[in-house]
Amino acid sequence: MHLLLPAAGVGRRMGHTRNKLLMPLMGEPILAWTLKAAAAAEQLSWIGIICQPVDQPDIQQIIEKVIGQANRMIPIVLIQGGDTRQASVYNGLQALPTEATHVLIHDGARCLATPEFFNRCASAAQETKGFIAAVRVKDTIKQVNEQGIITHTPDRALLWAAQTPQGFEVDVLKQCHARGKQAGWEVTDDAALLEKCGVPVSIVEGEETNLKVTTPVDLAIAQFILQQRGS
Repeated sequence: MHLLLPAAGVGRRMGHTRNKLLMPLMGEPILAWTLKAAAAAEQLSWIGIICQPVDQPDIQQIIEKVIGQANRMIPIVLIQGGDTRQASVYNGLQALPTEATHVLIHDGARCLATPEFFNRCASAAQETKGFIAAVRVKDTIKQVNEQGIITHTPDRALLWAAQTPQGFEVDVLKQCHARGKQAGWEVTDDAALLEKCGVPVSIVEGEETNLKVTTPVDLAIAQFILQQRGS
């Protein structure tokens, strides 16, 4: 199974102007934790990290350290990122090896995903045109209008919070990205492109600890979870 890791953003919500994935977490860059888990997942055979040229020297150092610590050899390549996540994934898809039939896409900032979770998602990707990892929503969600007035309370039983990895047939995802690029669609995850194209997308149960490190509070939570794991 092939894995793409979008890692081309900056850390504005973290209060930084550089890539937040290079920030330290328990003495190592955030991206290193993501990459170590992916490299340890036996069902993954190739990893592409989508990043900006300015970050490539730092990320190359992370790669070399992770490969040196890994129990197996796995190809890890750098791919130039785009101006948006959607554009970055598009670039990543073009850089996949020709033999790739299915792909997982995982946010580099979700650094707490486990090797077992990657393996489970790799298996799921073989069974469907598209899926997303997700967890059931526990809070009551309110929909509001532009004035901040509640207009609707959706049924919580029908709501799931999206995570990554998300898995797809490569040809299907490439077609949906091409159509989205032509139509000018702007989406925040790849599953939304399949939805717009009328391709069914299923759910795979996610991990409660699989949070996306976006704010300083998330960073503190991630550190606590890693400490509990004994990392």
